[in-house]
Amino acid sequence: MARPDKAAAVADLADEFRSSNAVVLTEYRGLTVKQLTDLRRSLGGNASYAVVKNTLTKIAAKEAGIDGLDQYLTGPSAIAFVKGDPVEAAKGLRDFAKANPVLVVKGGLLEGAPLSSEEITKLADLESREVLLSKLAGAMKASLQNAVSLFAAPLAQTARVVEALRQKAEADPSILAGGAGTPAPAAEEPAAEAAAETAEAPAEAAADAPAEADAPAAEQNEG
Repeated sequence: MARPDKAAAVADLADEFRSSNAVVLTEYRGLTVKQLTDLRRSLGGNASYAVVKNTLTKIAAKEAGIDGLDQYLTGPSAIAFVKGDPVEAAKGLRDFAKANPVLVVKGGLLEGAPLSSEEITKLADLESREVLLSKLAGAMKASLQNAVSLFAAPLAQTARVVEALRQKAEADPSILAGGAGTPAPAAEEPAAEAAAETAEAPAEAAADAPAEADAPAAEQNEG
């Protein structure tokens, strides 16, 4: 490969590294052209798969500020550049490798952190982003429904109390004036009689007192 071509290839690879949130290095030895085409399809629409030269890839990774890939750049290498959900791409690689054991997943990077082949397999076992978002939306919807029920119950109880008060006020309007209802007549009469008796008793005592005090004076005048 001529020097200008090498420079262009390095620049393209460096751009792929910078724009990808995950990369997976594989060994494709023994795969046919048709199998490579099928592998690219299995990765989904958010990932690309390119056969690379190890030396140029090391230079491109260094230019992109990426470390930790040199150990995987041995033998026939191809890289999956992932620009979307890494779980989807990992599932595609896992499933394709099961059907085509000649594909070997070496390792990779996720958001700049190194991944071993075992960790990529574990990543493939996770649920996809769409499934997780769907479950999250379902959980949020259930929480909102629970909150509505929680707030609706006290409101319903308050409505019943207000209706009961309204019915009681219609039966006894004095409640609206701040009273506790119209008192029963039988309760008023004993109180009035007790007040009258209390008022009369001092008057009688005052009328009798002078008569008793004048008796001795009358007896002295007669003597």
